[in-house]
Order: sequence, then structure tokens, then C-alpha cells
Amino acid sequence: MLQVGRQHWERRVRRETPLVVGTATLLLFFVFGNAWLADPTQMAERGVLFVWLLAAIALCIFGVVRHADALAELLGEPLGTLILTLAVILIEISLIAAVMIEGVTDPTLARDTMFAVIMIMMNGMVGLCLLSGGLLHVQQEYNLEGARAYLAVLIPLSAIALILPNRTVSTSLQGTLNFWQATLFSIATLVLYAIFLGLQTMRHRGFFQEPDNGGAGESADALSDADGQRQSIATHAVLLLLTMVPVVGLAEYLAVMIEQGIHTFDVPTSVGGTLIAALILAPESITAMKAALGNKLQRSINLCLGSALSTVALTVPLVLMIGLAIGQSVTLGLEDENILLLALTLMVSVLTFGGTRTNVLHGAVHLLLFFTYVVLIFNP
Repeated sequence: MLQVGRQHWERRVRRETPLVVGTATLLLFFVFGNAWLADPTQMAERGVLFVWLLAAIALCIFGVVRHADALAELLGEPLGTLILTLAVILIEISLIAAVMIEGVTDPTLARDTMFAVIMIMMNGMVGLCLLSGGLLHVQQEYNLEGARAYLAVLIPLSAIALILPNRTVSTSLQGTLNFWQATLFSIATLVLYAIFLGLQTMRHRGFFQEPDNGGAGESADALSDADGQRQSIATHAVLLLLTMVPVVGLAEYLAVMIEQGIHTFDVPTSVGGTLIAALILAPESITAMKAALGNKLQRSINLCLGSALSTVALTVPLVLMIGLAIGQSVTLGLEDENILLLALTLMVSVLTFGGTRTNVLHGAVHLLLFFTYVVLIFNP
């Protein structure tokens, strides 16, 4: 009996390896981090530290996603993907806030990260999901009302957050907002997103479920028994929050290394934002791909469009508030070429999700836009 109990706890500890590794890494950096990062000229040492730090954060993010996935199965759609999306967005906000508070001189890093999230999810991941799903299943169905609801909120919020600041004249810096503009736009954005969440989780929850209710017949108990690793909702929720603590704590050290790396290697500043976005979106992107290959396109759409929407609706207001609190200017307005790319992305998305079925052509078009975005990062 004691042997069985010990094996049970050993299995549980192994499953929580991300939490153990992340906590140990955070403690080591808390004690020795300032000394390790003091001399940016030690390239070999900095390279090892960067890989270690990146691996620890990535491992914790995957741990967060594992618990979010468990909650998704226990709670069902769309609450499952909403929890995963909000967890990833909280990590994104933590990383951006750490970069801002650390004193990065580039005021466009937050904007570049948010734009990178939109491009990665709405072009890169939507393209891969539709292309791979189309190759495997020819055509895939989804709930049209849900996709239209995402786009109906995402289009105006993206324009207000990333295009409108270029046309305001209340500040001396282009692409920025003054105090009252930032405050009022932030409040309006949060109110609209709250209305959307009410629609998604209560009034019109069916808009965001598989059109044939695929998977709805599987109960949480069946999933738990089949997996053998599912625990209670409260346990997964607590472990999810605990696994996020190392990510938030290590974000400050990652911010220092990103800032120093940008200046040391003289790379475009947008690379920093793209790196942060790619790191935090990796687990969510894998989940979306698995759903598309499993012919559950609605979940892929919920993840891809939900991430883009949550980034604009939550990250923008919080970044603006942090900027006002610490007296740091935040540039939101995009350059002309990126405004065109954003407009094309939104327009193509309306066409892609204008029917109830998708195919490989839709995926190829979105991948073309993503390829264009990547090229413009290094050769604007």
C-alpha cells in the first residue's frame, strides 16, 4: 500500500516538472541573476543563460497549457479555450510589463509584440490549421456565427488601437495617445470585450461550439477516466496559477537579456516583440494545430481568433495604464506597411470566415500574408 502511494506521488511530481524546474530557476536567478547579467560582453555565458532562461519559461508555459487543457476538458467549450487564451494573455502581459518596467528604451516593443500576436495567430496559425486540415479532411466546417462575432469585435478594436493613434494630433509623438484618450479608449475596449465574453460564455454559448456538437457527448468523467491524469477543477486551477508564477518572475530577467541583445547585435527592434509573441504562443499554436488535424476546426478558430482579440482587448489597455503609471510613452500606431498588412489580414479573414466551410486555398492565402510579415521584419 505504501509502495503504491509513493508511486502515485512520484508520478504527480513528474507531471509537475515544469513547476519544479521553473521555481528552481526563479530562485537561482533571484539570488545570482543580477551578477550573471551584469556583464553583457560575456557572449558565451550570456548565450547559455539565455537558452536556460528561455527553456525554463517555455517549459512552464507548456505546464500552464496542460492544466488549461485539463480545465477545457472538464468544463467544455467555449470555457476551455477561453481559460487557455486568458492564461496565455496573462503571460504576455506579464512579459510586456516586465520589459516596460525594466526600462527598455524602445517605446514600440509592446506594439510590436501585439502586432506579432495578430500576425502569428490570424495568418501563421490560421493558415497552417486551414491548410493542414484541408489537406487531411478536404473541407472543414465551423460555426459561422462564432467566427463573425470574433471579427465583429476584432476589426474595430484593431483599427482603434493600432491605426487611429497615427491620426491623432493631441500629442507631439506620432502613434501615441494622451492621458484622456488612453483612459477613455481603454475603458471602452474593456467594456466591449466584457460584452463579448458575456455573449461567448452565456447568452450565445452555442456560437462557439462545434456545429455538430462534436465531442459534446463526451463527459468530463469519461475524459478523466481515459486520461488517468485528470484531477479536480480546483486542483488544476491552483496548479495553473502556481506554474505561472515562475513565468512572471523570470520575465524581468528575460526583458534585460532581450534589451541587451537588441543593442548588442543591432537587430531590428521588432524582433524582440516577435520573439516574445512566438514564445508565449507556441503551446497554444500546437493545441490549435492538433484540433485542426482532429477535424475540430471550431476549437482552432476559438484559439486563433480568441488570442488575437484578447491581445487587443486586454493587452492594449493594460499597457497604456502601465505606461501612464510609470511615465513611459507607449507607441501604438503602426508603420504604413504594417497598416496595409493589418488591413489585408482583416479583409481576408472576413472572406475566409464568410461561409461555413474552409479549404486549403484559404490557408495558403493566410500563409502568404504571414510570409510577407516575416520578410518585412528583416527587410522593411
